[in-house]
Amino acid sequence: MLILGIESSCDETAASIVEDCTKLRSNIIASQAMEHRKYGGVVPELASRRHCENILSTVQAAFREAGCTPADLDGIAVTNTPGLIGALLVGVNFAKGLAFSAGKPLIPVHHLTGHIAANYLAHPELKPPYLCLVVSGGHTLLTEVVSYTQFRILGTTRDDAAGECFDKCARLLGYPYPGGVEIDKAAQTGNPDLYKLPRPHVAGSELDCSFSGLKTAVTNLVHHADQVGEEIDRASMAASLQKTVCEILTEKTELAMQQTGYTTVAMAGGVSANSGLRSAMEAMCGRHGYTLYMPSLSLCGDNAAMIACQGSYNYLAGITADATLNAFASSAVPTI
Repeated sequence: MLILGIESSCDETAASIVEDCTKLRSNIIASQAMEHRKYGGVVPELASRRHCENILSTVQAAFREAGCTPADLDGIAVTNTPGLIGALLVGVNFAKGLAFSAGKPLIPVHHLTGHIAANYLAHPELKPPYLCLVVSGGHTLLTEVVSYTQFRILGTTRDDAAGECFDKCARLLGYPYPGGVEIDKAAQTGNPDLYKLPRPHVAGSELDCSFSGLKTAVTNLVHHADQVGEEIDRASMAASLQKTVCEILTEKTELAMQQTGYTTVAMAGGVSANSGLRSAMEAMCGRHGYTLYMPSLSLCGDNAAMIACQGSYNYLAGITADATLNAFASSAVPTI
């Protein structure tokens, strides 16, 4: 079984072909990160234009690397939600046209379930059910992976995502986009205990997170230092921020494991590449004897391999779409 995956939800134009759910035949990514860096973040209109320019050559490269043609495919999977609406529409419309012309099934994929599926590419032995911590620039949630296509959200963020907190604080500290990576780099040389940062709690909802107050606290510390002529230790602020975010996420995951009784947990999303979070989760799982799965670093960020992988499971479950498939900027993870 061969499934083509197409991903264009943000600033990565990507195409990948996966065989039998977990065997990677090709994985092509055309990144726009350096172009958006000058603006301090993704410019949606610019991202959409670059997707239009890059998608054909990216898909063609995926076919060349995989050594196959559209006629060899069993289906075409595409991210249709969530993401930047203009960017999503480029991928969705291209996938619809290709599916129609090749006479192949069209398979919609929720972006976050794709991130979860990245673990199957790195660890084919991983099978549901298990718990997954999904952390990215736009989303933070704890979900029960009931089956390959069924999910139950246990906790989420009430405001900012963990990755958004990293990115906005990085910009405040003068680090370039993408900021999360720069925070991680700077944290390696900083003192994580130099700055005392708050750890917001959501009353009545133990598994939910809130990061806007943490972001505001960093903002206030930086602005106050500027007003009184003091210099912020940027590396130590990065280290303190990373430590705080990682402790919050790890403790929420630990509590969810205790409440649900699961002994297997996975991580997914761009922030799952953060070295501090990986270390904290490994330490927590080591204390309890839990089994931890993490995607390889190359599969943590947005890519089409994860879309093709999840698309394969959707296809086997009969989850397909017709030419009326639309893109949606925001939607919850599909639940049972």
